[in-house]
Amino acid sequence: MNWESVWAIARKDVSVALRTRAVVLPLVIVPLILMVGIPVLVGLISGMAARMDVASVNLDELTRPLPSGFGAEYAGLSDPQVGYIYFVVYLFAPMYLILPLMASAVVAADSFAGEKERKTLESLAYTPTTDRELLFAKILGAWIPGAMVGFGGFIVYSIVANVMTYYVAERIVLPNALWLLLAFWVGPAAAAFGLGVTVIASSRVNTFQEAYQIGSLVVLPLVLLVIGQAAGAFILSIWLVVLLGLALWVLDVVVFVLAAASFRRTTLMARL
Repeated sequence: MNWESVWAIARKDVSVALRTRAVVLPLVIVPLILMVGIPVLVGLISGMAARMDVASVNLDELTRPLPSGFGAEYAGLSDPQVGYIYFVVYLFAPMYLILPLMASAVVAADSFAGEKERKTLESLAYTPTTDRELLFAKILGAWIPGAMVGFGGFIVYSIVANVMTYYVAERIVLPNALWLLLAFWVGPAAAAFGLGVTVIASSRVNTFQEAYQIGSLVVLPLVLLVIGQAAGAFILSIWLVVLLGLALWVLDVVVFVLAAASFRRTTLMARL
């Protein structure tokens, strides 16, 4: 593996992607909405409800799957206060995973499809690299921004969530073990899975929009995860998060093996 060539192509991809409006806008807007807008809005509503002593929903039913120590830890708080802590720490957790997955998918969609649109794929195809090195460089060039957006989103969310939980309930709740695992174990795996699928799609279509639309389908399992937890079917525990990350890393290996087995630059050139 010629790492010098791999890093050169990956750096070029990151640089070009960050100068492309169609890539940058989702990388800015989506994190702001998810990591700032939603927790602030829900926090303001919860804070007003707590100060007006407004009765909340049946929290006993809502938080039934939570660890037994949750109720004791936050004993003495009102329903809106406990409800917001539950939302910030547990209910919102699956939604966070959308961030690294989406970010890597956006950059990966610009991978080969973007090269085709900019008419630079032919010069890339003739670089002195093997097919595997070229594919790995494209994957690395999308995974790094995806992982960085995930880490940055975790830091921003922790700050925002702590400010809002202190406003609502005078408590600091993040980071905890669950969220550290999400950020440093599951998040990078989700980013790798999203970009793996999207890079394969990008090498087979002709435009950025087509590649992004196909790659965005990998968000659907996370949406089901959010719905399942909101319905009280389960709760993201530490062990479940560990298993989720392990399953994603295994899927990553499978996707990358399939991609390496099927990727040929001659096929790309034939589609120009």
